[in-house]
Amino acid sequence: MTDRRATPATPRIALASLQGVLEAPAWTNGTPARIVAPLADLLASPGGARDRQLLCGDRVTEIERYQGFGFVMAVKDGYCGWVAEVALGPDMAPTHRVSAPATHLYRAPKLSTPEACTLSFGARLTIAAEHERFAETHDGFFVPRAHIAPADETEADAVTVAEMFLGTPYLWGGNSRAGIDCSGLVQAALLACGLDCPGDSDQQREALGHLIPSQGPFRRGHLFFWPGHVAMAVDDQRLIHANGFRAATAHEGIETCIARIEAQGEGPLLCVKRL
Repeated sequence: MTDRRATPATPRIALASLQGVLEAPAWTNGTPARIVAPLADLLASPGGARDRQLLCGDRVTEIERYQGFGFVMAVKDGYCGWVAEVALGPDMAPTHRVSAPATHLYRAPKLSTPEACTLSFGARLTIAAEHERFAETHDGFFVPRAHIAPADETEADAVTVAEMFLGTPYLWGGNSRAGIDCSGLVQAALLACGLDCPGDSDQQREALGHLIPSQGPFRRGHLFFWPGHVAMAVDDQRLIHANGFRAATAHEGIETCIARIEAQGEGPLLCVKRL
């Protein structure tokens, strides 16, 4: 069965790269585009349930527009789904990324100015000019220079990135500082370090790393997988994960977490992987 999350096709049209793989009424090479909203839900169907989220500046390939939504494939991980048309704009190469947990865009280079919107860690911006304390985006907004870094500059440690989200409320399918889930947290941490990472935990379990013994020893950055859940080791005793038990991103003891999840009937630990 074809995984719709990784298949750039709708009942009406498919990406030309799938010719010979599946049948489609029509084919397209797609149109490069990007997310221009501060945050956009990536939906399973037009107006349907949220699968994931895309951040401002995320680049996509647009495949179809239908009923006020665009069907897209995210460049960063190949995830496919629907976003509101108003969230899509012309493609533009980002020059910078948000490197703080969150920041604001302002209409003037002054912190006392009312903010225009909030952006999460990982959002992408095209900077047209730099001033003393602010950088000016191509569309005339201002962001504190202390909150951005060059787009091609990567972080050194995935766990340090994940810990930037401590206290972030849990949100199913969330990918931002406003709300994040377990796989969104792992993806944000790995992408920031220049490592490819799929969007959902089952995809991550299949694609990432190498199996190690489930009894340890554990090291910083090891990934723990349960049915529908993923966490990351902070050290040999603790992990970090976005979880429904705390309804937030939090630290938890490794042994405590494994026992709690199994006791809740959510399944045993499936595997542990090192990157």
